[in-house]
Amino acid sequence: MTPLTLTAGTTTKARRTAWVPTLVLILGALYCLIPIAWVVVAATKDRSELFSTFTFAPGGGFFQNLSDLTAYRDGIFWRWMANSAFYAGLGALLSAAVSAAGGYALGRYSFRGREAVFKMILAGVLVPSIVLAVPQYLLLSKLGMADSYGAMLLPSILSPYGVYLVRIYAAASVPAELMEAARMDGASEWRIFSRIAVPMMMPGLITVFLFQFVGIWNNFLLPYVMLADDEKFPITLGLYTLLAQGASQPALYTLVITGCLLAIVPLIGLFLVIQRFWSLDLMSGSVKA
Repeated sequence: MTPLTLTAGTTTKARRTAWVPTLVLILGALYCLIPIAWVVVAATKDRSELFSTFTFAPGGGFFQNLSDLTAYRDGIFWRWMANSAFYAGLGALLSAAVSAAGGYALGRYSFRGREAVFKMILAGVLVPSIVLAVPQYLLLSKLGMADSYGAMLLPSILSPYGVYLVRIYAAASVPAELMEAARMDGASEWRIFSRIAVPMMMPGLITVFLFQFVGIWNNFLLPYVMLADDEKFPITLGLYTLLAQGASQPALYTLVITGCLLAIVPLIGLFLVIQRFWSLDLMSGSVKA
């Protein structure tokens, strides 16, 4: 058998099995998208349609459900949405800023104890957030900050994974030669960080912002432990209270499903917007290179 025959046989076999990864990806996508499709369809059904035999055919009750959700307790649902946007937006922005400073310092400066600090941060990545919820509540309650907006923001500012990610990204994307050239030109360390390092690390910082935003938006345990006033609830805890009341008032189930659909929309919009910035940053980086 000639080498040409072996190569042809290998190529044919590879073509026969090339569909397997694609099939796995399609099945994974369906697994993730079917619950979302169910929420989208269920939000269009009124109470009679929702509790009868369910089909994926859309109903005609979406606008009525939206109106009922808006009217519920004088529009408290939109207060919950605004709270989530505040917690997630400001928390993710502050977390990205802290991660930028910490990751840049660990990635581009040599100082005594750097590796020890980095190992502590790695240990923080491995600790589940659920373990920290009760200690954080006890600490903030001692400071008189329980049931406040600060109780939601402070635990979100420091992200060990964000610092770790920026540290790796800074070490790979910010050349030491460029920093030395800036120092020779008389630039201060702050100017090097803000004018040179931050733009070069922007794709990594956007990734940190996205992860933190989604994590804070979807967080349930921390607000459940920290907050008592439902006027300060984020959307996750607010929908949970609606669902709990639905056990005695089944009419609220349609409001919960409609609220779940509306809670997904900001995340989808954020992904679409940030994807554009990712593309622009990668293109600008390739041009500079």
